[in-house]
Amino acid sequence: MNGESKKILKLTFILFLICAVTAGVLGVVNEVTKDRIYMQKNAKTIEAYSAVLASERYEELTFDKDAFPTVDVVSKASNGEGWVVQTTFSGAQGSITMVAGVDNDYKCTGISIIEHSETSGLGANAASTAEVGVNFRAQFIGQGEDIALAGAGGSIEALTGATITSEAVTKATATSIAVVKSLG
Repeated sequence: MNGESKKILKLTFILFLICAVTAGVLGVVNEVTKDRIYMQKNAKTIEAYSAVLASERYEELTFDKDAFPTVDVVSKASNGEGWVVQTTFSGAQGSITMVAGVDNDYKCTGISIIEHSETSGLGANAASTAEVGVNFRAQFIGQGEDIALAGAGGSIEALTGATITSEAVTKATATSIAVVKSLG
């Protein structure tokens, strides 16, 4: 073996050690933080459920997953006021996880976005509770299955610069109402 081969082997071994140590540290950090991350995510989901339809408990129901592939969970509120539907769908920049409340008249009681990767200042405004021009989330309250953006004949004003996100959230809300209606 010549000097150049030994140098390459030495550098390869050093790079391997750095990668192994980094992977080990990441594994330990993941193990230490996974429970806390789960608890924070769960608390955020419970808060979102309560924001769209307040109830002491929510009973998870079975639904036709093939007919509604973007729907994750359908839950009946224990107070008999309606349902909460959790959906995950594509936005402009990636997946959006949202809950929508649906009352006994199949009208939206509110929406809350749990997780998203939308552009800050544009699509991310869909998750905001602050009024940005128009209060985007408030527009959904009282809407039925025929919900649509104003540009498509409906009454929902799209977020400026975030038409794809606005359309995705509107369709997810319509899907939430449709899945509840399918339960009877």
